[in-house]
Amino acid sequence: MSVDELIKSELSHHLILADQLRASYAEIDHETLRDTLEGVSGLPEAVAVVVRSSLEDEAYIVGLKGRLEDLSARLNRLRERYEKKRALARWAMLEGDLEKVMCEDLSVSLRKGGEKLEVIDEGRVPEAFFVPQPSKLDKKGLIEALKRGEQVNGALLVMAEPTLSVRVR
Repeated sequence: MSVDELIKSELSHHLILADQLRASYAEIDHETLRDTLEGVSGLPEAVAVVVRSSLEDEAYIVGLKGRLEDLSARLNRLRERYEKKRALARWAMLEGDLEKVMCEDLSVSLRKGGEKLEVIDEGRVPEAFFVPQPSKLDKKGLIEALKRGEQVNGALLVMAEPTLSVRVR
């Protein structure tokens, strides 16, 4: 059974038990009902199972993130090494006046480079060559304005959903 199915099943059972207890004991107060349900319902343990599973996922996320960072750094080092070696070979061929190097497993030649753009002063480039960027909502500024009590059409400060706090002991 998946954690999703487990928690939904236990929640359904928990709610049925709550209804039955309210029907059998009409005078039961909220605190007594909660204490009783905690003892007979499997929901607290189901929540714990789901949170433990999320902690395992978090450990995988941290591990994979670290591994991806290591691999990304390695990829960057390999790219840099590749570019340096190519530049070194090009430099040596230019300095040695070699147009072509023929080997049994490869051939290397210099060819004329194509045109490339070099922007000397971006401020002097005509506006027609700039791509308009879509405007982006300044959420931080909007929140600050609303917290100062300003009325902003189309935006309100509302209470967020409760968050889950987990302390591992």
